[in-house]
Amino acid sequence: MPDKEIKIFPVLLAGGSGSRLWPISRELYPKQLVSLVGTDSLIQNTIKRLSPALESSRIRIVCGEEHVFEIARHLEEIGVPSEGKILSEPCGRNTAPAILLAVLNIMKTEKDAVILIFPSDHVISNTEEFQEKLKTAVALANKNYIVTFGIKPDYPETGYGYIEGAKRVKNGAFTIKRFVEKPDEKTAKRYVAAGNFFWNSGMFAFRASVMLKEFRTLEPALLRSMQKMVSNSASVTLEKYQSLPDISIDYAIMEKTGRGVVLPVDFGWSDIGSWKSLYDFLPKDSSNNVVEGDVIPRNTRNCFIRGNNRLIVTNDIENIVVIETPDTVFVSDLEKSKHVKSIVQELKKQGRKEYKAHTTVYRPWGTYTVLEESRNTKIKRIVVYPGAKLSHQMHHHRSEHWIVVQGTAKIVNGDQEIFLEENQSTYVAKTMPHRLENPGKIPLHIIEVQIGSYLEEDDIVRFDDDFGRK
Repeated sequence: MPDKEIKIFPVLLAGGSGSRLWPISRELYPKQLVSLVGTDSLIQNTIKRLSPALESSRIRIVCGEEHVFEIARHLEEIGVPSEGKILSEPCGRNTAPAILLAVLNIMKTEKDAVILIFPSDHVISNTEEFQEKLKTAVALANKNYIVTFGIKPDYPETGYGYIEGAKRVKNGAFTIKRFVEKPDEKTAKRYVAAGNFFWNSGMFAFRASVMLKEFRTLEPALLRSMQKMVSNSASVTLEKYQSLPDISIDYAIMEKTGRGVVLPVDFGWSDIGSWKSLYDFLPKDSSNNVVEGDVIPRNTRNCFIRGNNRLIVTNDIENIVVIETPDTVFVSDLEKSKHVKSIVQELKKQGRKEYKAHTTVYRPWGTYTVLEESRNTKIKRIVVYPGAKLSHQMHHHRSEHWIVVQGTAKIVNGDQEIFLEENQSTYVAKTMPHRLENPGKIPLHIIEVQIGSYLEEDDIVRFDDDFGRK
C-alpha cells in the first residue's frame, strides 16, 4: 500500500446510455442505474465491492448532468453521502476528458493522490481476488506506472479490445506492446492461444501527478482547456465542453505513454455489454435458461427471459432473449441481441420516445409514471420523496386533478395553501400557479389527471426550480 500521505481515490465513470441493453437501459435511465445482478443497481454493486480495500468517503463519480440526482439517490440508499462526490459533464466526451476532469478536481485539494478508475456498469464475481489486485495496482502506481487491468481471456471473444503484454515487470505486470481493436474470431483464437493478450477492461490505476504529466506531454491542448474550466466551475458550460475532443484514454494516453503496464487479472469480470454477456454471467436453471419475473417457460432451452409486470409464456424455443418492460417487448436471437444498438439508433431517428425514457421518469423530487394517454387526456402516478417538492409552476393549456392515494400533500393552489390526506383531491385550473410538496416522512403518491389541448412539458411555466430557487 502507498505511504500514508498519498491518499487513494476511486473514480467511477458513469456516463453512456448502455444502448445494447435496451429496452431496460435507456438514455435517461442507463444500465448503471438498473438492478441487473441482484437487488442493487450496477453502480451500487461497484461501490460496495471497493470496500474495505478503498474508502467510500473518497469516491468520485463522473456522470452526465441528467443523471446527477438519481446517482446521488443510489449512493444515499447504500449509506454513502453523495455531497462532493459527483462531477457532472454537460455532455459526454469519452473517457479521456472524464478522467482528466476527475484528476484535476481531486488535485484541487490533494497535492498528489493514487487514482483508480472503474466503469460503473461492470460486474465482478470474485470480490476477494479483485481487492487483492487493487493492492497490487496501487503498489505499481506508487512506482509511477500507469496500470491497466487486463482480463485473462478464457474464450476467443470478438466483442472486446485486447492488450498485448511484452516484458514482465514488477508484481506480475507486463509492459504494453500494443492495444488492438476488436478482432475477428480467427484472430481472437490466436490471441487466446498466445497467452500474452488480455481483454481491455477499462480499469486503471495511477498517480495523479504522473497522469497529469502525460496529458501535458501527449494532450496539451485538452489539458489547457480542462484546466481553465476546472479552475472556475462556472465556466464548465455545454458550449465549452462540446469543444473538447471526443477521445478515449486509450487513444489519448495509453497507446503513447512509456509508463503503461498491463496487470493480468482473473476475478470473474464482465462488462455486461449485451444481453448475451449478461446471460453468460448469470446462473442458469436446469434447462440452461435465465428466467426473471412471472415466466412460464415450456420446452424452452438456452434462453434469457426477463419479465416486468405481465405473464410471459414461452413454448418450444431455444437461444432467444425476451425482455419485457411496461411499454416495450424485445425479442431476439440471443447471439445477435447486441445488434439492438442499431435498433435504438433507428428509434431515435424516428423520434420515438422509447429510446430515451421509460414510462416511469425519475426526477430530483421523485418519479412520475404515465398510466394512460390520449389526444387531450393524460393520467400519471406521481411519487414525491419525503421532504421534496416540485417547482412552482402553471400551465396555459391544461387543467389538473390531483387525488392523494398515500401520504400527505402540501399544495399551493393560487393564493391557497392546503393539506390533503389519503382519498382527498383538488383541482388546479388553467393558468393557476401551483406547487406540490411532501411534508411527511413517507413517500407521497398521487394520481394526476391532465385535461387540455396541449399536454407536453413545454406547456409548463416555472417560477422556480425543483429546489425552490428563483
